[in-house]
Amino acid sequence: MMEDEELEFVEDLEAILHLTPEVQVAIEQVFPSQDPLDRADFNAVEYINTLFPTEQSLANIDDVVNNIRLKIRRLDDNIRTVVRGQTNVGQDGRQALEEAQKAIQQLFGKIKDIKDKAEKSEQMVKEITRDIKQLDHAKRHLTTSITTLNHLHMLAGGVDSLEAMTRKRQYGEVANLLQGVVNVLEHFQKYMGIPQIRQLSERVKAAQSELGTQILADFDESFPAQGSKKSGGPSIVLRDACLVANVLDPRIKQEIIKKFIRQHLSEYLVLFQENQDVAWLDKIDRRYAWIKRQLVDYEEKYGRMFPEEWCMTERIAVEFCHITRTELAKLMRTRAREIEVKLLLFAIQRTTNFEGLLAKRFSGSTLNDGPGQKKPEMPLEPTNPFLEDEDNGSEKDEDLDRLKKPKAPDNPFHGIVSKCFEPHLYVYIESQDKNLGELINRFVADFRAQGPPKSGTDEGGAVLPSCADLFVYYKKCMVQCSQLSTGEPMIALTTIFQKYLREYAWKILSGNLPKTTTSSGGLTISSLLKEKEGSEVAKFTMEELCLICSILSTAEYCLATTQQLEEKLKEKVDKTLMERINLTGEMDTFSTVISNSIQLLVQDLDAACDPALTAMSKMPWQSVEHVGDQSPYVTSVIMHIKQNVPIIRDNLASTRKYFTQFCVKFTNSFIPKFINHLFRCKPISMVGAEQLLLDTHSLKTVLLDLPSIGSQVVRKAPASYTKIVVKGMTRAEMILKVVMAPHEPCVVFVDNYIKLLADSNPETFQKILDMKGLKRSEQSTMLELFRQRLPNPPSGPDSGPSLTFSAPTPEQESSRIRKLEKLIKKRIQ
Repeated sequence: MMEDEELEFVEDLEAILHLTPEVQVAIEQVFPSQDPLDRADFNAVEYINTLFPTEQSLANIDDVVNNIRLKIRRLDDNIRTVVRGQTNVGQDGRQALEEAQKAIQQLFGKIKDIKDKAEKSEQMVKEITRDIKQLDHAKRHLTTSITTLNHLHMLAGGVDSLEAMTRKRQYGEVANLLQGVVNVLEHFQKYMGIPQIRQLSERVKAAQSELGTQILADFDESFPAQGSKKSGGPSIVLRDACLVANVLDPRIKQEIIKKFIRQHLSEYLVLFQENQDVAWLDKIDRRYAWIKRQLVDYEEKYGRMFPEEWCMTERIAVEFCHITRTELAKLMRTRAREIEVKLLLFAIQRTTNFEGLLAKRFSGSTLNDGPGQKKPEMPLEPTNPFLEDEDNGSEKDEDLDRLKKPKAPDNPFHGIVSKCFEPHLYVYIESQDKNLGELINRFVADFRAQGPPKSGTDEGGAVLPSCADLFVYYKKCMVQCSQLSTGEPMIALTTIFQKYLREYAWKILSGNLPKTTTSSGGLTISSLLKEKEGSEVAKFTMEELCLICSILSTAEYCLATTQQLEEKLKEKVDKTLMERINLTGEMDTFSTVISNSIQLLVQDLDAACDPALTAMSKMPWQSVEHVGDQSPYVTSVIMHIKQNVPIIRDNLASTRKYFTQFCVKFTNSFIPKFINHLFRCKPISMVGAEQLLLDTHSLKTVLLDLPSIGSQVVRKAPASYTKIVVKGMTRAEMILKVVMAPHEPCVVFVDNYIKLLADSNPETFQKILDMKGLKRSEQSTMLELFRQRLPNPPSGPDSGPSLTFSAPTPEQESSRIRKLEKLIKKRIQ
């Protein structure tokens, strides 16, 4: 029974002492121990085996048992101490809790006591400050009452004085008093419900109304209407009355100004009535002379009567301008048939001069809207009227900055009178149309009389003088028209400009280009092979080449200047009309003239080389026995190139890019034609092919040097041009190398062809076979093999008809080809 109870106790103890791994880890961290007995996974058997590893170690069993019993005793003592200590903890905790509760009750009582004292203090402060606030309110109300009573006293006294001074016409005193009364009355706006205050306000308004009526009557008496005798004039009374009008309703001031100006200009309406001779445009100067005298007379007599801020002198001038514009518009509508260009321009010039004089004299502050001022003109180049001065970069940048920033108008009076001439500017536009037509006809006649530019002179290839004259006239018309109007007349003038730009392009430029001739028949092969500098080939003369270059340079100048003309027109015209100015069509016309000129130069040189290429294709290349110097046809081509290209280059020195275009277009035309003539050379022997390869290399060298041929200054040709020449002439060389290669074995020949030419067209392969002189049966076999050996074209959007292959290896070339290359290198050295 005892053993069973001990076993149950042990099991219960193990169940109680079974801790989770997390708790075990925490205990090990707090109480680290190396004793095996403290481990969670303690194994008694392993521990005993550790203590007694051998049988001999059992001799110390008693000592081990005693040590273990000692540990057990110490552990029991520790447990007993801890348990006894825990019996006192609960009692101590209850005692501490009771003490804390007592302390909290004491603290609560103290807080309540403090709160009660604070409420008593606040009530005490309110009682103390209540009297202070009452004193403050009383002081403020007393101050307001005293101030209001003072204002009321001032208002009452001021109204009485104002009424008395009004009856006596003491305007000098009234002006100062009235302003003060009005200012004081503003303080009583919130007291208008009081009858006495409302009565004083009504008396002030009545006084103001009476003053306005009285002052207007005084001015009517001093300045009566037209036809009655003047009974008064400028006086101190009227001057003071104007000061009073400044304080009254603004309508009084406006009425005074209106009546005075109307009376002052009444004489003008009589003198310059529509039925008077002096009213017509030819005597428009008299209108402006009259107003100048009147303004001087006004300054002398009435300058001090009106306040300076009324700007009466400017108002008189402005009203005169409005009346003049209305009267002139009505007069010109009635006598529109009598208006001539010179008369219209005379009137406009005198009017704009007068407007400029007004701008110097007055600020324009009385105008509601000031018209925009035209931009100042810049210094111009001698021949280009639209090219601004560019002496240095900093000045140019400053000018650009000024143009970008909005600028206030320099002349706010611009158009105040001259606006009436705008409906009649069609007369000016028609006149410019007629003048430009006559100018173009004169240019045509002068060109026919003087003839084309002479070769060997400075005129050759230069811009035609008529071009600069045309654009100078354009600039003059544009500036003149912009001074007259920046609206629809500018659009009409632009249309006229477009018309005569096209006429200049076709009549002066395109109309004078030399005509091409194609009659080169009747020439034999022998004569072509022996041609000298005096060639029988029909081609342009040196004078005609200079003329073409001159027309090309002129067209380029016109193209650039037309673009600047468009920009200037857009600057001059109203912003709302800028989109209607478009000279793109005219610029395209000049571009067409440039293209036609370049094409003529290319066709001329190309046609000059045609007989030599024809002679090449008709030479017996099968019977050539040895390779010599370059063939006569090559010498002929080089001779023509050396004759034409230096002339064209010298005459296009100012337009280098178009000379480059000429070189590119000629090369693009000559090389394909040369290759086509190569295909006509059949059959060709091995030696003949070597000779042709030597000739091809000579032509390639000349074409690479084409831009600077015959020039003392050697310039490197543009990379794009060199690429075209190398690509085209290399193809010609590859064709001849294929022809030189042996056609047996067939597979090697076909593979060489594919690698050298990279051409999948059977027709080209057929031409190569014809050049080699193969029989039809052999050609059929070759063609079939060619189709079989062609690689599949690459798939995808970038695939094309041509093929790209690697360069041939030296082992695939014959010994005769290597021999020919050595010969070519020797000639180059």
